[in-house]
Amino acid sequence: MSGDISDELVGLLPRLRRFAMGLTGDSSEADDLVQQACEKALRKQHQWQPGTRLDSWMYRIIQTTRIDNVRSRRGDTASLETSQIPEARDRRSEHASENQNMLDQVSRILDQLPEDQRAVMVLVAVEEHSYQEVSKILEIPVGTVMSRLYRARARVQSELGMTMPAKTVVERT
Repeated sequence: MSGDISDELVGLLPRLRRFAMGLTGDSSEADDLVQQACEKALRKQHQWQPGTRLDSWMYRIIQTTRIDNVRSRRGDTASLETSQIPEARDRRSEHASENQNMLDQVSRILDQLPEDQRAVMVLVAVEEHSYQEVSKILEIPVGTVMSRLYRARARVQSELGMTMPAKTVVERT
């Protein structure tokens, strides 16, 4: 690579948007967040180290940009509307309405999670990153990733009326 990350960045856009959507809960805000992050990345591409994961670097930029945006306008809240995530809909299943109802419930619960737990949940459960990768992306210890993920999963399961097994941790490698 010649130092220009533009082409790689274009390929990452769907994943970046999905991550931003998980953080913001609003498609318009997610698009704005991804655009801001891409602008920052292109302006500061000299700071990216070739040979490292561009997606991890971009997730971190998105998260810090989100934090900055929230701090600058305290009080705004967003709701994740599952109708804004068409790829999450199950149209082929004979249980589509039940599945959609469950997805709606989970989305509402995720909206209520603290943002630090939601970010970990999206990176592990949606983007399928390992705990180590999430630790590097968010610049937090692996133990903190595990703790936030456990609390997020416990809250989701509790709200759904499910019971969570006693501290069972399965790590993706």
